[in-house]
Amino acid sequence: RRVTLMGDFNDWDPAAHPMKRQPDGAWTLQMQISHGPHHYMFCIDGAPALDPRAQGVARNERNEKVSLITVS
Repeated sequence: RRVTLMGDFNDWDPAAHPMKRQPDGAWTLQMQISHGPHHYMFCIDGAPALDPRAQGVARNERNEKVSLITVS
């Protein structure tokens, strides 16, 4: 019902970047983030979830798995 994007670029705020559901069922969001590596996760109906299409998986400062993307 609700998917948001949270990560190091928005202080892990699950309300900062809501995603929009497309007619085909996909969830999308366009935003600009700074160059370099970023840790992020989806928040799906209040529950954190890794991105199955992420460039990689990393660990955050609490040793939890997070998705990884590098912007060039």
